[in-house]
Amino acid sequence: MKGSIFATLGVATLGTMVAAWAALAQMPGGGSQNVGGDLPCSHSPICNWGKNRDAVPHEVRKSDLGYTVAYPFQLPPGGGGVLGVGIDSKGHFWVYQRTKPGNPQLFEFDKDRKLIRAIGDDVIGHQNKAHCLAIDAADDVWIADENGDTVEEVSPEGKLIRTVGIRGQSGDWVESKGQQLLWQPVSLAFAPDGSLYIGEGHANESPNDTDRSPTNVSGASRVLHINKDGKFINQWYGNIAGPGHFSMAHGITVNPDNGNIYIGDREEYRLVVYTGDGKFIKTIQMRNLTCGLYVDPHKQLWLATGHDGQIFKIDWDGNVLGAIGNGPGKGPGQFGESNYMVMDGDGDIYVGDTEIGRVTEFIPPKK
Repeated sequence: MKGSIFATLGVATLGTMVAAWAALAQMPGGGSQNVGGDLPCSHSPICNWGKNRDAVPHEVRKSDLGYTVAYPFQLPPGGGGVLGVGIDSKGHFWVYQRTKPGNPQLFEFDKDRKLIRAIGDDVIGHQNKAHCLAIDAADDVWIADENGDTVEEVSPEGKLIRTVGIRGQSGDWVESKGQQLLWQPVSLAFAPDGSLYIGEGHANESPNDTDRSPTNVSGASRVLHINKDGKFINQWYGNIAGPGHFSMAHGITVNPDNGNIYIGDREEYRLVVYTGDGKFIKTIQMRNLTCGLYVDPHKQLWLATGHDGQIFKIDWDGNVLGAIGNGPGKGPGQFGESNYMVMDGDGDIYVGDTEIGRVTEFIPPKK
């Protein structure tokens, strides 16, 4: 665990890590965070993850890929952060935003960035904490609600097709019992066959209510794999720190050449790689928060560094090939928190900002 938070703090073994978590949970404020009306995190080894984030030096790289910055979308005033941007087969843009109840949260823009559709609570219900958007091969738009514990599928016409999970019921997916619940869904990615991977668990922002609910007993981040009809295929759990594990699945993507799953374990500054059926392959240590992952149409892998405020172009072994973005802040090319992104046919990259209600467009240099 070279470079990890616990290695930096001198916590050497798995047993001492667990003991350290238990001790932290007894401290004032330990294991008790209330996010967006959530129950506080409790009875889970990941409740205190990220509390010592600044113990690891963050890397802000020079923006060296020659991209320029634009802000082409006019979102309705008063909205919050943008949690996802997608492009459908018509070249239309879909933007997913956090807003107050009663205000639309899902927006469709045409090729000219003109708003043509706003989808509100009457269709999708209010998303308690919007978190990630992905568009499938049929142009259906999938959105995750972290605190509402659902993933919804919306048609290209803006109609609700399917809800995975039950709104307001956080828990485990136990196929043998017919219990099909989600627990803090935060990331989405499609396999080449159209099946969907759902990353669940937001670490210290994820309550584990095992003392309150019989449906939520595992208390650990996980990846759920379902087919395009919402039927269960597989799932696996992060559980705790160390090789082969993850504390959160904040970003998730699929290598189109081999089907391997890349998980952004944000607070541990690393990528964790599995086969498509959940067998551990390797851990890749990074020097930044691993907030969002994206594979562009050219099979190039990109990483959003969250509060570190940049987008890295990386290879499949985690080597940084270049950077765009100007670090944390509110100025041009800066981010409160860079996250989920998409690339258009011209190579322009569009990135949401979790903390600022805008979409940043990065325009590559002309060849």
